[in-house]
Amino acid sequence: MNTTTLIVRKNPLSETELRSTAPLPLATGQVRVQVDCFALTANNITYAAMGEMLQYWQFFPSPEPGWGIVPVWGFGTVQESLHPEVVVGERLYGYWPMASEAVLSPHRTSATGFSDGAAHRAGLHAVYNHYLRCSTDPFYRADNEDIQALLRPLFVTSWLIDDFLADHDFYGADTLLLSSASGKTAYGTAFQLAQRTGKQVIGLTSAANKAFCESLGCYHRVVVYEEMAQIAAETPCVYIDFAGSVALRERIHQHFTHLAYSCAVGASHVGDLGGAGQLPGPRPVMFFAPTQVKKRNGDWGAQGLNDRLVAGWQAFSTAVQAPPQSWITVQHHRGPQAVQSLFLDVLRGQGDPRTGHTATLRP
Repeated sequence: MNTTTLIVRKNPLSETELRSTAPLPLATGQVRVQVDCFALTANNITYAAMGEMLQYWQFFPSPEPGWGIVPVWGFGTVQESLHPEVVVGERLYGYWPMASEAVLSPHRTSATGFSDGAAHRAGLHAVYNHYLRCSTDPFYRADNEDIQALLRPLFVTSWLIDDFLADHDFYGADTLLLSSASGKTAYGTAFQLAQRTGKQVIGLTSAANKAFCESLGCYHRVVVYEEMAQIAAETPCVYIDFAGSVALRERIHQHFTHLAYSCAVGASHVGDLGGAGQLPGPRPVMFFAPTQVKKRNGDWGAQGLNDRLVAGWQAFSTAVQAPPQSWITVQHHRGPQAVQSLFLDVLRGQGDPRTGHTATLRP
């Protein structure tokens, strides 16, 4: 069966094409993995929007100049193996191309997983290069793969943002402002921050998404963007920017006279992206999750960090799925045309924030 790949023009991202190519034979030591299920969220739009700056385009390079393959998180099954320590039928969790299959070159194999040793990924961060064997993964549950694909990579970022801010004593502020509050990474961060004694978590969102944000129970207060001025200007606060909107960032920096820290995380508003420019207050700093992973691996060891992440994930995923109403309803999209349409919908920011989308390019 041919390999189907969705490629995206780097500028503009709204131009996409499907490619069907004959699979190349494996070299010794390689494995072929069928990409069974991946999530498509605003996080993947961030990967594309910041693909050059943060090297996301380099994980699965497109042979066509000016075009890229957007990375996604999800699950795959080994279909063919020329590696002695990876067997056909193994279930893997990790970082995939938006394609029907992927060829990996496992190295540093262990009982828990392996890294992709492909030459073009050698200089890229280990967090994105590692593949986990579901059979030994403490995060894994067979009955909620969709929830894991959708929320697990985002929650890890959320957990690390909270940990980073706590590690810096929240820069002396007790109020945390989160833009794009209806987004999954934002409400995962809010879930963690809300557990911090003495901190007020304020979600900033559109009028259409205000009720949804309030229903989650992890924001102490939800404020519509147009009404942001009702928050006292002298409030010492940290801004956690999941929107990436230049206009909103300028309003935040101009309104709050005691802004202690400005943390840039995402790019859900891709039509309004831009640099920091000349802003009053602290210069916005991009949050890069692997940097905090590296620090905590040094502080606690890899197992110590993983144990904390697993405990956090279990609490969060339980809350997300708790009755009477789960935070997320999963819609699955199958086939190349369905995935192509879904990507454009997510790029436009369309849809109900309570809906999560998982997909496969396989027919």
